[in-house]
Amino acid sequence: MERRDKLGQMKLSFGMIFSIILIIIFLGFTFFAIKTLLGMNDAVAVGKFYDSLQTDTDRAWQASQGSQEETYKLPSKIKKVCFADYINSDVGSGENIDLYKELRLAHHINENVIFFPLGSGGGMNSMYIEHIDIIKMTQDNNPICFDNLKGKVTLNIEKEYGSELAIIN
Repeated sequence: MERRDKLGQMKLSFGMIFSIILIIIFLGFTFFAIKTLLGMNDAVAVGKFYDSLQTDTDRAWQASQGSQEETYKLPSKIKKVCFADYINSDVGSGENIDLYKELRLAHHINENVIFFPLGSGGGMNSMYIEHIDIIKMTQDNNPICFDNLKGKVTLNIEKEYGSELAIIN
């Protein structure tokens, strides 16, 4: 009587194994590419925020007086947009005093806008907005921070009659 093996044996050819390896490599590359593109989307949103804020600030600065409330979109990993004065002040004050030292780590030369938490801006952790009176803005609260709620931050840009610079509150 002939003995038959009852255990099934699965034989995969070299071509089949190579195909499975290629599929795994392509899937890995696809996930990497999607993650990279999503990261670039955040960088674009931060750049667009900067351009829009500077444009709106310039518009207010050029007017004799005025006030406008603007809502800007930002990546949700940015929790706060903070305006800080590290040039004219060596100490923090107000309700965000605990953030003063941490935000200083992202401050370079004359930047006055910093994203919190640090690193959430994707390479653009701090920036300089021209034509704002940072001394007046941070007089009581240095830094002054605005919450990013569900990917949107609302800022009021105004200029009083007779003042040279705009303020954001």
